[in-house]
Amino acid sequence: MDIIVPQLGESITEATVARWLKKVGEKVSEDEPLVELETDKVTLEVNAPSSGTLADIAFKEGVEVQIGAVLGEIGESKAVASDRGSSENITPDLNTSTEISDKPATENLSMSPAVRKMLGDNNLNPHQIPATGKGGRLTKADILGYLEERENSSSSEDQDTLSASDLPQIKLRTEERVRMTRLRKRIAERLKEAQNNAAILTTFNEVDMTAVLRARNKYRETFEKKHGVRLGFMSFFAKACIGALQEIPAVNAIIDGEDIVYRNYVDLGIAVGTDQGLVVPVLRDANLKSFAEIEKSVGELGKRARAGDLAIQDLTGGTFTITNGGVYGSLLSTPIINPPQSAILGMHKIEERAIAISGEVVIRPMMYLALSYDHRIIDGSEAVRFLVRIKECIEAPERILFDI
Repeated sequence: MDIIVPQLGESITEATVARWLKKVGEKVSEDEPLVELETDKVTLEVNAPSSGTLADIAFKEGVEVQIGAVLGEIGESKAVASDRGSSENITPDLNTSTEISDKPATENLSMSPAVRKMLGDNNLNPHQIPATGKGGRLTKADILGYLEERENSSSSEDQDTLSASDLPQIKLRTEERVRMTRLRKRIAERLKEAQNNAAILTTFNEVDMTAVLRARNKYRETFEKKHGVRLGFMSFFAKACIGALQEIPAVNAIIDGEDIVYRNYVDLGIAVGTDQGLVVPVLRDANLKSFAEIEKSVGELGKRARAGDLAIQDLTGGTFTITNGGVYGSLLSTPIINPPQSAILGMHKIEERAIAISGEVVIRPMMYLALSYDHRIIDGSEAVRFLVRIKECIEAPERILFDI
């Protein structure tokens, strides 16, 4: 039975074979994941249409395929995989003692292209190298360490008979050329589109996080027991943004041709960093959600994003975006608008700083905020007022509760 590229969503006509989860000859069960396909929006799995044996793989990893294309076949195993679509022979079994060729394809699909290339360039067997990466994954650092240790061992044994010039030269100065994923290409296109089409400015402010930290510490355990989710910072900022968006509707609007479209709802995009790149799942009708509902939704979307389980509809239609570079240690940045949206808020690292309050110097946990916005639709005064409104709500969270 043929394994077919399914419909991938509106306006999507092709995908890239990201990785095969089974080898030719392996038994598969109906609905068992066989292969991952990557589009410019999400990565999704194609399941086995029936039980049997993976008999043929038609397209190797990295090859682009069209909707409806035959990816492979379930049936009786074939000795050699098909070469259709510029595919290559199936990866040899590295569990045997067979030596690795100069450029091996590797059975361990969790290895990055860079790791595979280093193994081939140095004619190494991955099973002889201790892996320290997450989940037992082999990393470039593991290979470099192994090469260095081998070099040191060789030098120690032969130092009485060999000069330095006689020692083998290990390839430590390496380069790698890896094809951009469809998701990465789409991210690049959209970022460049935003810079080309919008008049982007960024305005900054800083916020004292004392009140939010105090409230979070005081109610964290009670909140988690009642709602089953941790109380984080995102719900405070989401609520503050929602109030500011309703007060200054231009920040939540878009330009459509010669018209400005104002929205009376908030579909909030929350930027999430993944191994494949930055994605922005959307929290629908965020203006109707409570603190707990926002925290639950943000946590769920983040998990699904990192697992690659987001659907197309999860990534489209946002009206405003929040991105938190502070989780990576960023002190200050200028985020880029996520088109066709008109603005994006950047949160940053909380850092204790000396500030003056009522004529006295005190130490407070401070965060820089950045609002990048399209100056074609949002005036500078509106951008400043927007950030000031958020600052007021974060420094006095009761404003959010009382809607003042």
